[in-house]
Amino acid sequence: MTATHPPHTPLSDIHGPVLHPGEDGYADEVTGFNLAALHTPDVVVGATDTADIVTALRWASATHTPVAVQATGHGANYPIEQGLLITTSRMTDVRIDETARTATIAAGAKWRHVLDKATPHGLATLNGSSTDAGVVGYTLGGGLPVLGRTYGYAADLVRSFEVVTPDGTLHHTDSTTDPDLFWALRGGKGNVGIVTELTCDLLPLPRVLGGGIYTEGEHAEALLTTWADWTRTVPPEMNSTFSLLRLPPFPEIPEPFRGGFWARVCLAWTGDPSEGEALLTPLRAAAPVAIDTVEDMEYAAVDRIYMDPQDPLPARESCALLRDLPPEAIRAFLDQVGPQVPDVPLLLVEIRHMGGALSRPAATEDAVCARDAAYLLEAVGVLAAPPMAEAVERATTALNTAMAPYGTGRTMVNLHGTPGDDSDRARAWTPEVYDRLRHTKSTYDPQNLLRYGHTVPPA
Repeated sequence: MTATHPPHTPLSDIHGPVLHPGEDGYADEVTGFNLAALHTPDVVVGATDTADIVTALRWASATHTPVAVQATGHGANYPIEQGLLITTSRMTDVRIDETARTATIAAGAKWRHVLDKATPHGLATLNGSSTDAGVVGYTLGGGLPVLGRTYGYAADLVRSFEVVTPDGTLHHTDSTTDPDLFWALRGGKGNVGIVTELTCDLLPLPRVLGGGIYTEGEHAEALLTTWADWTRTVPPEMNSTFSLLRLPPFPEIPEPFRGGFWARVCLAWTGDPSEGEALLTPLRAAAPVAIDTVEDMEYAAVDRIYMDPQDPLPARESCALLRDLPPEAIRAFLDQVGPQVPDVPLLLVEIRHMGGALSRPAATEDAVCARDAAYLLEAVGVLAAPPMAEAVERATTALNTAMAPYGTGRTMVNLHGTPGDDSDRARAWTPEVYDRLRHTKSTYDPQNLLRYGHTVPPA
């Protein structure tokens, strides 16, 4: 279903703020969670509703102005220079249908907004490690959930989108209406339009066994080796990640984690809590446990599993998909970031267990291309100053190079980090999906107005 609009509407018709460089509120409007990407658009529109987005895109199309969109800015790893930035942080409406077990979520809503309305009904979401992140941007990149091995990608649960294409046309799309558009929006990131709302399924899951098992960093090899063997036998109800954390002595970091070097396994088990506890025995025996936060928790408390940063910071992230994690891969990993390596400038390095429902084909075909990975490697560094930024880049490149023999050659678009040239961007998809995505882009965005961030050129 398509809604038509008059050919050109000026930005003066926008209900929200329209700001230019130097004006009051401009800096706050363009700043996202990741402070590494400093945006300097020619104009920023603070959208309050779908009509504002339609108006802004019709203006951009008529004036050939490139466009970007930002909700929370957790994925802001590419600076937006010139052009138009549309912010959606004012659009946070969430509607829960308890009977149908669905949520209809506006463009700027965070997962926390959804959980606050869903969990009182005993319903859970396929959010990632932080519920402070925006729903739409996360889902457009496929969405790698805390419970992914059990339930799949967040994109797998989407029923429909309302999306405005760059010509200013509002579309409703699902598996039968504009199916190419629906395909590209699930895993193809923001290449074909700006989503104003999506409707997705919710999960009947009021509680989960979750938390972290921490050891001092010197025991990283023992914990990692045990965890890698353990992941080969656990059922899909078990979701887990091995991490190395080198935490600075900042007051924002709670004790006893502040200033420490830790090895940990974060986990979420969706089955009977006693069965999950029994499965954890090898991990707790692998090395001296310094901190154990695993507990049977309400799903509303899911942020306690990974304890991601809550305050904005300048970060550089990257990822790689791995085919396997044999002993030689573990050795290569530890040779780059293990306890014997001095002055590793990476805040977080982790290996997430994939497989299970993450390997299952989507019920309706989509553009997610990580289903053949057994593990995902992610590295995050804080860019506190230029010398640190250079050190983070060197360490990240060295780690990814060392792990390349065990990889699929691809990445996940949400965790890819700053996109490079076309060949680098293409690594988020298979060649077939990348080619189809470019052709779909040429249908809905032939002017290539949506060219910021991890986008692809039209065919």
